[in-house]
Amino acid sequence: MKIQTGTKEDRTFIREQLIAYNRQHVPKALYEQSEELCFTASNEKGECIGGITASYGWQHIHVQFLWVSDTARQAGVGTRLLQAIEGYAKEARCTKVLLDTFDFQAPDFYRKHGYEEY
Repeated sequence: MKIQTGTKEDRTFIREQLIAYNRQHVPKALYEQSEELCFTASNEKGECIGGITASYGWQHIHVQFLWVSDTARQAGVGTRLLQAIEGYAKEARCTKVLLDTFDFQAPDFYRKHGYEEY
């Protein structure tokens, strides 16, 4: 056996192989349901002051980005954006919401909202 660095094509092949395997073992509806999500917050001038992006699939949400402008921080914008994603998750009967953050970003914000580190 030889282990080596793979190519972009190798990555695609590996992904496709695992997806094909998974499809043999899960209900069709589970692997067909996926969606890219985005919610934005605007100020009274219509300017974007925050947003959240996520992907939905396999009965869970993966938050990719949550951003709030410097001028709108500490005003509840992040909380409302997170609640929008959580509302979607509840309606879609998701089993979990996953996200990641750096120490210099907002770990305390997420803990305050009930998120746990794993």
